[in-house]
Amino acid sequence: MNVPAGVAASGAELHEVAQRLLGSVVSASGVSVRLTEVEAYAGADDPGSHAFRGRTDRNAVMFGPPGLLYVYFTYGMHHCANYVCGATGTAAAVLLRAGDVVDGRDIARSRRGNSAERDLARGPARLCQALDITLADNGLRLADDTSSVSIEWRTSPTPGDVRTGPRVGVSGAGGDGAAYPWRYWIDGDPTVSAYRPAKPRGPR
Repeated sequence: MNVPAGVAASGAELHEVAQRLLGSVVSASGVSVRLTEVEAYAGADDPGSHAFRGRTDRNAVMFGPPGLLYVYFTYGMHHCANYVCGATGTAAAVLLRAGDVVDGRDIARSRRGNSAERDLARGPARLCQALDITLADNGLRLADDTSSVSIEWRTSPTPGDVRTGPRVGVSGAGGDGAAYPWRYWIDGDPTVSAYRPAKPRGPR
């Protein structure tokens, strides 16, 4: 079940990588998080993707090469991290949405304040905060031994059943996200974030 950090993926392979990330461990700045929830994002064929309208300065890392960390800043306060897995020139990435802190809990707690145990990395912004991942880490090559962020791919079966459904807060065809059931999570894990549908957009 091991996936090389430089794996190229597109289409069905993107979703295979997303599922294989579940149970894998991301480590940075003294904290390790076992992933329990992720979301897949493609490029031009995915209205929810940052790359839907093409390449920009912000999303350039999403176009590869594979094995990079794509970090973006949102709402003026939150960082979110993605594993880039598309072939070079093809945008594809998996959002690291939630996980369980398995090492460095005291450090994670110092960054997250008085959060409950299950909330230390429950949600993409909390996960980045626990790991201290910021825009300074955008573009890191995760396979590089000198990288400050690393992934230890799971080599055993996923601990628990994998479920799939609409991505959190992302609309798709029809506006409800149902056409893009590209969120994957370990069923019953308390660190999986709560689902919320996309808010309807008003006229422009």
